[in-house]
Amino acid sequence: MEIYYFMIIGYLILSWFPNARDSFIGGLLGKLVEPYLSPFRKIIPSIGFIDLSPIVALIALRFVVMGISAVLDFIVGLF
Repeated sequence: MEIYYFMIIGYLILSWFPNARDSFIGGLLGKLVEPYLSPFRKIIPSIGFIDLSPIVALIALRFVVMGISAVLDFIVGLF
């Protein structure tokens, strides 16, 4: 999950540079990251030019990873 986390951050950094998302790497990251980010963009409106949905998406991803880790630790602790 850390790799996906950094992929999202890389995709966001590419948005700061003109035409960077049109490059090969930008297109590849877009295909991998946009399906996860698009539901958050539908729910959370942008404030002017600032899109807050990726921040919420990263926080949600972190909580999901922590939850899965806690469940796996619990299951392993049973055995």
